[in-house]
Amino acid sequence: MMAWPTIVSGLLLVAVGVTGYATSELEKAPVTALIPAALGAILVVCGALAFNEKLRKHVMHLAAMVGLFGVVGGFMPLIRQIAGGGGFDPLKRSAIAGELTVVISAVFVGLCVNSFIQARKARQAREAAENAGQG
Repeated sequence: MMAWPTIVSGLLLVAVGVTGYATSELEKAPVTALIPAALGAILVVCGALAFNEKLRKHVMHLAAMVGLFGVVGGFMPLIRQIAGGGGFDPLKRSAIAGELTVVISAVFVGLCVNSFIQARKARQAREAAENAGQG
């Protein structure tokens, strides 16, 4: 069951976003630094809802989509840095937040895909057993 990994991934993203916002190099931190925290909060809610068996399938598909947004969106601070013309510094705080967002989200999406595959195999095995019992 993916409820706990979803909650843990969400909490990690919340920590990345809040830390990035609190330790911004700028005098006034941009609100965009909190985007990983917002994605993480959505994942925490999805993880909590996934304990309900009736909601699990839909909520986990939503969570996987949020994870994909994290993978894609995590590259934005890196792209902004490169496009700014000042070169690329992978140790800049915004870059670190982006890198962590990509890694956490990619691992989470990988876990989701594996879980979806396992659920499909289990469902197919269950259906095959039911059909063998009827035939």
